[in-house]
Amino acid sequence: MSEEFALNETPGAGPVAEPATDAKPTAKGKGWWASARSEVIGVLWLVLAVLGFHSFIAKPFYIPSESMLPGLLVGDQLVVTKYQYGWSFVSPTIPDPVAIFKSLVLHQPQASWGVQLPFIRGRVLGRLPERGDVVIVTPPGGNVDYIKRVIGLPGDTLEVREGVVILNGVAVKRGPIHDTLIPIDANTKCDDSYPDARTVVKGKPFCRLPLIRETLPNGRSYETVELGPSIGDNYGPAKVPNDRVFLMGDNRDRSADSRFPLSEEGLGGAVPWENIGGRAEFVTFSKNGDATWNPLTWWGGLRGGRAGTSLHPTQGE
Repeated sequence: MSEEFALNETPGAGPVAEPATDAKPTAKGKGWWASARSEVIGVLWLVLAVLGFHSFIAKPFYIPSESMLPGLLVGDQLVVTKYQYGWSFVSPTIPDPVAIFKSLVLHQPQASWGVQLPFIRGRVLGRLPERGDVVIVTPPGGNVDYIKRVIGLPGDTLEVREGVVILNGVAVKRGPIHDTLIPIDANTKCDDSYPDARTVVKGKPFCRLPLIRETLPNGRSYETVELGPSIGDNYGPAKVPNDRVFLMGDNRDRSADSRFPLSEEGLGGAVPWENIGGRAEFVTFSKNGDATWNPLTWWGGLRGGRAGTSLHPTQGE
């Protein structure tokens, strides 16, 4: 607080004036409150910026299931771009504080930490995905994201016979059956749903999976797991309606996708293109399930060789 003194210019002209007392003292704590308010506003702007980025540009996605083996493992962390197909009602990232509280504080598992907007027809600057794209999708009426591959587009007649996909009356090209070895860890258990798949190579446990490479009519190809006869090996024929896409998992015998009804945790047939949330681009890192809250375990909890793995199908000649 400044203090002003009136000084006599001439000696003996009079006493020195008293200090001014009309200035009001600063309220105690006002500086602290202003600083705290500024910090809170800064954090809110940061949260809004992150949510905006997740809603309109890209967001991370964690693989919780084996439906996209062999390309995606449980524990893979991906980047999903939101702008590839335009934006729809599933694009915004809206946190659900109640679900977050129940999950983190009460340790009650929640299907999702987000709030889903009601269905809104159409997309802003929308375009259809290409056959072979790996996309995230929200099942109609649901609030949980799945990750699947685009197989059928609007107007296609799609059928599956004894595990072979038939598009518009023509069987999708399939290569010879061959094996791949996937290391077994806490996230890749290779349980009894993969009969006789466990093996040991040079003292290390692996899951041996039989693969078949599919090539779509546009020349894009990818590996699928072929475990033998299953309930999803026969479907259709069914025509894909306008503004819908037909999706399947690469682990064909262990994937709940467009072949299965919503009541069986499938996608209920071809899904509206508005339910597509984005395109999977690449793996950022992968967790083997060994890490705990102890930071010393975090490095050992990462799988080697997964970072940077592209999720785009191979483009043929």
